[in-house]
Amino acid sequence: MPQITEIDAPLAKAEEEEFERGLLLSTLDSLVNWARKSSIWPVSFGLACCAIEMMATGASRFDLARFGAEVFRGSPRQADLMIVAGRVSRKMAPVLRRIYDQMPEPKWVIAMGACASCGGIFNTYTIVQGVDEIVPVDVYVPGCPPRPEQLIHGIMLLQEKITKERPSKRGLFHFPWGSKA
Repeated sequence: MPQITEIDAPLAKAEEEEFERGLLLSTLDSLVNWARKSSIWPVSFGLACCAIEMMATGASRFDLARFGAEVFRGSPRQADLMIVAGRVSRKMAPVLRRIYDQMPEPKWVIAMGACASCGGIFNTYTIVQGVDEIVPVDVYVPGCPPRPEQLIHGIMLLQEKITKERPSKRGLFHFPWGSKA
């Protein structure tokens, strides 16, 4: 337990009194980040065998609802997380980018599996050697295919990243008509 110095003692006593009265003090950034990390809505973009593991993660055995990410959306306009599960062909790359562009800000990407992360065993001209060539990736989940526990761990890492970022940098105060906040 940290030691309270004489300088910090009045502040600590005031915080303790506020806590006893039932007041909770926080910043707007931390409240917005808490809400964002607790309500991640992924859009499913399953392309290969990793998609089966992604679907298993949404099943009742792994209970993805504990992390606020149980609602897999069918429309990119209702999602803020793209989970790219599997290998991405050159033909599929423009579709992936279009779906990413249709997602509202703030948005995040998880590359699930070795194929999505670096092309996997498919070192050919038809397979994109890492989805980060098309969209910015926030979390890489390794494995071939990764287990549902690994995807859950990736979501938890993304939640830590969301907690630490400033919402104003990711689009909380973004005005499409050009004014600055």
